[in-house]
Amino acid sequence: MTSPTPASPSKFVTVLRVTSGNFMEMFDFFLFGFYASYISKTFFPSDNEFASLMLTFMTFGAGFLMRPLGAILLGAYVDRVGRRQGLIVTLALMAIGTMLIAFVPGYATIGLLAPALVLIGRLLQGFSAGVELGGVSVYLSEMATPGKKGFYVSWQSASQQVAIIVAAALGYMLNVMLTKGQIADWGWRVPFFIGCMIVPVLFVIRRSLQETEEFKARKRKPSLNEIFRSMVDNWKLVIAGMMLVSMTTVSFYLITVYTPTFGKNVLKLSTEDALIVTFCVGISNFIWLPIMGALSDRIGRRPLLLVFTILTILTSYPALTWLVNDASFSKMLIVELWLSFLYASYNGAMVVALTEVMPVDVRTAGFSLAYSLATAIFGGFTPAIATGLIELTHDKAAPGMWMSFAAVCGLIATLILYRKKSLAVPLPA
Repeated sequence: MTSPTPASPSKFVTVLRVTSGNFMEMFDFFLFGFYASYISKTFFPSDNEFASLMLTFMTFGAGFLMRPLGAILLGAYVDRVGRRQGLIVTLALMAIGTMLIAFVPGYATIGLLAPALVLIGRLLQGFSAGVELGGVSVYLSEMATPGKKGFYVSWQSASQQVAIIVAAALGYMLNVMLTKGQIADWGWRVPFFIGCMIVPVLFVIRRSLQETEEFKARKRKPSLNEIFRSMVDNWKLVIAGMMLVSMTTVSFYLITVYTPTFGKNVLKLSTEDALIVTFCVGISNFIWLPIMGALSDRIGRRPLLLVFTILTILTSYPALTWLVNDASFSKMLIVELWLSFLYASYNGAMVVALTEVMPVDVRTAGFSLAYSLATAIFGGFTPAIATGLIELTHDKAAPGMWMSFAAVCGLIATLILYRKKSLAVPLPA
């Protein structure tokens, strides 16, 4: 495979600008997952460690329940008024949610108000994230040079990996510099404070974005009612898109957000080991995503989607079984890097494929609704489902079954979406 043609400086800068909010979203999401055990003790104290952790992961998942609502309302807004303005609004909502989690006192100080405010913060983040990924992906697809859409759109996901790398590095530094007691008392909040400090910079970056030429060239903008009606008319396409995304969202949250908890609480490895593995997973994802996005430009989306869903079905559970039978840092690193390769190779083709199958006039709303439904039903609750499966089956490799199931959904969706007859129902002229 030849290397993808480098982007021009102006396009390179545009990619950085549009993906900056993506960084913020995943930075905060990862921190919530990594510091789940500390957050549970601060906001959801309980004599039962499993119950406390589950309450925290359920709060983490609750934010994903708001994504479909955000996808419909904010997605319609973006398709109506433009990509640039919509991305600024989503960043503002995400920032409010992050500040709530960073600054709210614990349960011991303000009682039930503490978990209630944290839940509100998660719901706000979920509402904004419902269209953030769709808005970024559509923007990148519309500004891409011809024949390079897969490569450009892959940077939506690649930017999230930078957040994982930075968050894991921060967590490692804090773990070395502070005692466990200090981290439990206040240290876990430090990365959230840093996230709040980054927000003003991201606003400046996003405000400098230009509207895409493709959107400006449209002679007709659909009304909000037309967009909502199109979502109803295209329900089959949205459901198929949701199934396509399920493989991505489950595998991503399993190998990033859940990995530190899995390493510490299940495999009984050190916090440092779990963070190093997560750091390496972020780098691996960052490398493979644009490579596979570019490869999908050359050979098509369908072959990659088929190959990597099948590989995931066949190998995810056996790989985790091999790991848990004799857990070690090296084995965890090998397994997580393999799962990272599966995720990134599939996702490099999946995201751009989802932008292509949606009707042009409702591209953001359609993409966002399919993606947010997948995260609400499958991905967002992956840490909670993985924790529950292990408790229910007493099988530490049980999360691999969940990943295989999501891959089956992705395989079925690929076969449906790449039939000769399109599922899309266009808007009336």
